[in-house]
Amino acid sequence: MVVGRDQPTSAAAMDDEAGRGATRRMRHPVALYLVCLILVVVVPAFLFSFVILYRTNEAQERIFESLLRTSTSAVNRAVEREISGMFATLNFLSTSESLTNGDFKALHGQALKALEGTDIHFVVIDDHMRQLLNTRVPYGAPLLTMSDPQSANLALSREERMVSGLFFGRTAQEWVFNVYQPLRLPDGRRLLLALNKSAQALRRAVNPDILSPGWNAAVLDAGGLVVVSSDKEQKTGEPFFLKVVPSFHVGASTARYDGVDYQVVVEFSSLAGWRMIAWAKASDVQAPAKASFLWLTIGGALFALLAAATAFGIARVLSRDVRLLAFDARQLGRGERVPSRRYVISELETVSRALSEAADDRVKAETNVRFLMREVAHRSKNQLSVIQAMLNQSAAGAESAADFAEAFRKRVAGLARSTDLMIANATQGVNLAELARNQLKPFTPDDASRVRISGPVVLLDPQPSQTLGMALHELSTNATKYGALANETGAVSLTWTLSQDDLHFIWRESRAEIDRQALAENRKGFGSVVLERMLGMVLDARLVQIVHDDGIEWRVTIPLARLRGAEEQDEEEDGEETRPGA
Repeated sequence: MVVGRDQPTSAAAMDDEAGRGATRRMRHPVALYLVCLILVVVVPAFLFSFVILYRTNEAQERIFESLLRTSTSAVNRAVEREISGMFATLNFLSTSESLTNGDFKALHGQALKALEGTDIHFVVIDDHMRQLLNTRVPYGAPLLTMSDPQSANLALSREERMVSGLFFGRTAQEWVFNVYQPLRLPDGRRLLLALNKSAQALRRAVNPDILSPGWNAAVLDAGGLVVVSSDKEQKTGEPFFLKVVPSFHVGASTARYDGVDYQVVVEFSSLAGWRMIAWAKASDVQAPAKASFLWLTIGGALFALLAAATAFGIARVLSRDVRLLAFDARQLGRGERVPSRRYVISELETVSRALSEAADDRVKAETNVRFLMREVAHRSKNQLSVIQAMLNQSAAGAESAADFAEAFRKRVAGLARSTDLMIANATQGVNLAELARNQLKPFTPDDASRVRISGPVVLLDPQPSQTLGMALHELSTNATKYGALANETGAVSLTWTLSQDDLHFIWRESRAEIDRQALAENRKGFGSVVLERMLGMVLDARLVQIVHDDGIEWRVTIPLARLRGAEEQDEEEDGEETRPGA
């Protein structure tokens, strides 16, 4: 049996020894812990910053891509608006009676008038690719053959409207493009109507202001020739330097040219069959992100070095102050006076001040304990006095043990309700209206309108609240036994008002059946004791009882000073009582 008891003890000793060993292994200077703390805080913060920066860079790239696609879409819409307008003009000219009648001179004048103020010219071509009319030259002047017979033949053979690629117009002597609309005359002849427009007229579609810094945009025809470009190095009529036709698809992609990587965004026009392209060097696009990563790395290293140096400095100051604080603690243990010192670290100064004030705090704590014990004794004495009075009066007025027990139980319950309110509202005071509702609630009939309570807000100290609670309980008991609440029609009205120094309290019963003999007997009961003795003696109340034909009325006047100062006065009286025997 002895051995069995020693085994747990040995195990506990081993666990304790293991704990002390772990503690010894964890003992290090405060500088090491500060540096570890800095590393624990700084390293994850920088890793998190790198992740956030990377995510932000990805988000910015997506935003740039979205903006560039919006920009290329804007270019596309501008070009398609131009071409749609040209198709609408062709459709209008195709309905001219001069064209149907073969009066090309009149048609020439009509076209000049319709296209006045624009850089667009009207051309009529027959099925042998001969120009029958061209508003670039006066009517009747010799006309050259078509400069772009391939696209014209394609439009005529398909008998559908289309947009040509870029070509150099011999008549215009510049790079132009055509918009075609085939037409079959009533006599069966086939003609090709065309609107001719200079490529430079589309330059406003590639406005550099809508592009991000470092980006350029261009419009390319179906063969990959540059129609217009925001980059001056990309000349109109020359092949685009990136092979975007047909390898590039709509959307964002990458390309490589002459050892340089490019980011490209492409938009396709289904109306013209052209491509709108935006491009920039990948190094220019990624330069801000690389610069951010570089600065974050350099800043992180410098910050870590500065933090480590600061940690060592703080550790030296902290170690010195801790040793001095330990010396003060040993002085306090020996019972010596501990002066309040000034430390570099404010928390240590707070501890030093706490050590210096410890003795004073102990005295104050002991004083508070004595005060609380005295308060508990005072409250207990008051409660016992009230309970003793309830016991005596319940016993004197009871006809049987059961009557005594029931009366005493109800009075104790009323006292308990008053005590609950007193405890719940000990700091701010017990509300008189809440006290009245609490005491009358057990006696209120089903028709709650028979009990009316009204008055201004009045806050009571704990002792007056108990006394008034008992008074209200007894008034309610009497009303239930003999008064307005003993029948089905009676009513009780409880009201109070305030004057400069007093509380005026009125209990009025109405529509009651008055039994004057029972009323006379009841004057000797506990209700009379509470109202006439406790209210009068404890609260200096002045009471007036009025017996009406339909019920009793009590008028009570209580000094306000007794309702909010009774505790202090009672304590003074207790002190006077205890002094002679002290």
